[in-house]
Amino acid sequence: MKPTTKEDIDPFEEIIEGVKHAKGVKQDTELDVDDLKTLVEKYKVAVKAKTGKDFPQEPQQQLWRAIQAVFDSWNNDRAKYYRILNKIPEDWGTAVNVQAMVFGNMGNTSATGVGFTRDASTGENIFNGEYLINAQGEDVVAGIRTPQQITLIGSKRWAELQGVPEDVRKNQFPSLEESLPETYQELKNVQEKLEQHFKDMQDIEFTIQNGKLWLLQCRNGKRTGAAMVQIACDLLREGKIDEKTALKRIEPNKLDELLHPIFTPEALKTAKFVAKGLPASPGAASGQIVFFADEAKKFAQSILVRIETSPEDLEGMNIARGILTARGGMTSHAAVVARGMGKCCVCGAGSLNINYKQRTLEVNGKVYAEGDWISLNGSTGDVFEGKLKTQEAQLSGDFGLIMDWAEKYTRMYVRTNADTPKDAQIARKFGAKGIGLTRTEHMFFEGERIKAMREMILASDLAGRQTALAKLLPFQRSDFEVTIRLLDPPLHEFVPHETAQQQELAQDMGLTLDQVKQKVHELAEFNPMLGHRGCRLGITYPEITEMQTRAIIEAALNIKAKGMDVKPEIMVPLVGNVNELEHQLKVVKKTAETVFQERKDTIHYLVGTMIEVPRACLVADQIGQIAEFFSFGTNDLTQMTLGFSRDDAGKFLPYYINNGILKVDPFQVLDRQGVGKMVELAVKNGKSTNPNLKVGICGEHGGEPSSVEFFHIVGLDYVSCSPFRVPIARVAAAIANLTYP
Repeated sequence: MKPTTKEDIDPFEEIIEGVKHAKGVKQDTELDVDDLKTLVEKYKVAVKAKTGKDFPQEPQQQLWRAIQAVFDSWNNDRAKYYRILNKIPEDWGTAVNVQAMVFGNMGNTSATGVGFTRDASTGENIFNGEYLINAQGEDVVAGIRTPQQITLIGSKRWAELQGVPEDVRKNQFPSLEESLPETYQELKNVQEKLEQHFKDMQDIEFTIQNGKLWLLQCRNGKRTGAAMVQIACDLLREGKIDEKTALKRIEPNKLDELLHPIFTPEALKTAKFVAKGLPASPGAASGQIVFFADEAKKFAQSILVRIETSPEDLEGMNIARGILTARGGMTSHAAVVARGMGKCCVCGAGSLNINYKQRTLEVNGKVYAEGDWISLNGSTGDVFEGKLKTQEAQLSGDFGLIMDWAEKYTRMYVRTNADTPKDAQIARKFGAKGIGLTRTEHMFFEGERIKAMREMILASDLAGRQTALAKLLPFQRSDFEVTIRLLDPPLHEFVPHETAQQQELAQDMGLTLDQVKQKVHELAEFNPMLGHRGCRLGITYPEITEMQTRAIIEAALNIKAKGMDVKPEIMVPLVGNVNELEHQLKVVKKTAETVFQERKDTIHYLVGTMIEVPRACLVADQIGQIAEFFSFGTNDLTQMTLGFSRDDAGKFLPYYINNGILKVDPFQVLDRQGVGKMVELAVKNGKSTNPNLKVGICGEHGGEPSSVEFFHIVGLDYVSCSPFRVPIARVAAAIANLTYP
């Protein structure tokens, strides 16, 4: 056990370090029998001081206490957080397995280790892993002793990374292949057999007791996103699995790891090198140093720096941008957990001297304090001083192969939510088939646009609003090429609320400050989410809908004149009554016809609605008679169906999840039993009166794999998500089609 927070420092580590210091040794294995007896007595005293009870001496009592401890561990804070992180149901429970021990600490012909049939970081088809002579399994993963490599090639690679000369490596850090060659060969044969049987990369834990090999457990190994793609494609090329199996081996969310920035070559050229560790989990991260997991939130971007991590550090590891440890190898807790999270991590940087009490990191005479910036390269193991510039990751050919499979096996296609040309370009590169949501309001917040928008809002009559809208028209027209949602947020979001900005606006418009303040006061609402927004704005001020429709149609005609095919879809937001859509539909069609006559040209366009009000789901058969498409706004639909404010739910949702009231955050993972039923009902009702109705979803759930699966099951035509979620949604949609054809 290791210190996790400033209040929680385990006495055992402190005691054993004291015993070693008193004897003048560094390794646990250098303690003799008398030293261990001293250690036991000191620890018994510490246990009684902390618990008020003597350490039990009767074996049966020790066993039952150990069993109870395992059961109790299911409900500790760390386990609860792990379940939330990995979406493990609260009601699964845990089990205890009691079995005889084998011992890897019985001398120099005993050892313990962890092996992988392929590289868990890169996916390279090479047997690898770490071991320790005369040690127990916990010593390898806990990072207390820096382990040695199983294979000779792995040992030589490690030495090169660490700058260890070959003669030193061979004498002081020999591989298992060199130390116990016969046992190594047996282990190598076993790992080949296990991978051939399971047809996937295996994580193997083993112990060698007096020269005899024992396998403790075998499981499909955790891997990085890059390794996941590499291994799936290699197994296909090797003929061990087919294409569909390879695609189903892809965890969609882990593709996110491949899409994040790396350090730019220019930044690396001028970067000040600090230390070298092991490349435990790839990627790049810059942040301010924190030394305790429970303080990872202290800075907006933090790097968690530890001697070694433990399960108690889980939440802080998830919050931090990256993880740096002084001890531990590629199978240490920090390395395994970071890879599972897709978090940049550098382990075993032995030159670091970390002082928790003083909150400092010293290396080669230079001291770094809490809050100092450092940067980690998890792909090379390098640690740099300061904050380094990043660039987008370069995707491999195998990533393209995965996307080809996704295209081949999907039924439901993927669009993107994009408000800027850059967003659209990124999404197109990732294979998006269109734009499922463009939020027009985001275009009004820049420069001259916001001035014209405020002029429209503050105008006292129709003529004034039309004058201001005429100024907005060119801006809107230049932005549109695809699917667009008409203005949605309440008008008060566009006006200034600070007196200085109100004064500036008053001067620009020739108004008094009091007139501006009065208008801002009139626009204020008690519950803006349910207030004057969405289609209600277009009904109150049809000239807004007219301006936006004209901009969309004129932009589409301009694109057509350039010889390009354009298919605009106009979405009317927040409809809960068919009469609302009918009102806006008349305005849109009348305006479009006017533009067609002016331009002496036409284009095909669709008019539909966002389904985000529960009542719209119930009367979707009526709405479907006049709508040409539905796009589910699951963010607002979740708010209104559950009665949760998305902005305020964070105050109580953790308690709901911790107490089993909810299993997951419904704003992250679709609530199938509630919101999902509304979606399913709306699809069924809408298509009952309009079999050609196109249905999709443009809420945040469109990029979440389990939600994408549900949308496939209920028959949606597409999902739309943020640009960097497009590959994730594409793979999730294809896997859903293979699972539920």
